[in-house]
Amino acid sequence: MSLAQLESFVAVAEEEHLTRAARRLHISQPPLTRQIRELENELGVPLFERTPKGMKLLPSGAELLERAREILRLVEEARGAFLAGRSEGARAQLRRAARDDELS
Repeated sequence: MSLAQLESFVAVAEEEHLTRAARRLHISQPPLTRQIRELENELGVPLFERTPKGMKLLPSGAELLERAREILRLVEEARGAFLAGRSEGARAQLRRAARDDELS
């Protein structure tokens, strides 16, 4: 299970439609359909009911949706913390370099 699959799954669950989800993700529908099918195959359960009007989340999909949102939130939180730490580290390096220049 990849983050891309989870992001795709969440988009389809929220949009309830493959075409709208694909548009939201800036991809075409066939790769999105493949990602959802591969995720369902990997988990061994259907996540959506396919209807003429779109995609309806099944109970297994609703359970995964909660977890997928939490995983994606944690990834974004970690990314933000890492980037904030990198910027703080870069600022500290600049401060040290400025002090070294003043001492020279």
